Amino acid sequence: MDLLLYKLMDKTRNMIHLDKKLLEELFAQASASERKRMNYDLRTDSQDGGQRMLNALLPGTNVPIHRHPKSNENVICLRGKLVEILYEQDTNSNRLHETARYTLEPAAGNYGCVIPAGVWHTVEVLEPSVIYEAKDGKYGQDGSESYPIPKE
Repeated sequence: MDLLLYKLMDKTRNMIHLDKKLLEELFAQASASERKRMNYDLRTDSQDGGQRMLNALLPGTNVPIHRHPKSNENVICLRGKLVEILYEQDTNSNRLHETARYTLEPAAGNYGCVIPAGVWHTVEVLEPSVIYEAKDGKYGQDGSESYPIPKE
């Protein structure tokens, strides 16, 4: 059964159905992308202060270890299978060490997670996947940070 999502497009309340066809189009765009991923903005207005998107991810994509100091991140897996990997930063060495792995796979009943604000994380994509991501703050202005030092 397909998961149904709807997008409010404008003040006239026109709704667009986000369905299997859209996910397949995102997978095709991700396949054509060097990054092996593609997102679809779900905000209703460019002035919207939050981030809400679909993100199609293919195996082999490289999502840098990063964190969002000012917001938690809600991640819901709509299709596929991936692993959210969490890290802690050693205050003495500034290096990261892995603390947890959570497999997100809707077919197995593991739908998503909420990553607390400030927690370093990344994903390992095991199967072509689409996730819904939401966090506070405008993209590029939300204080997100990528980790510059290699993990242990």
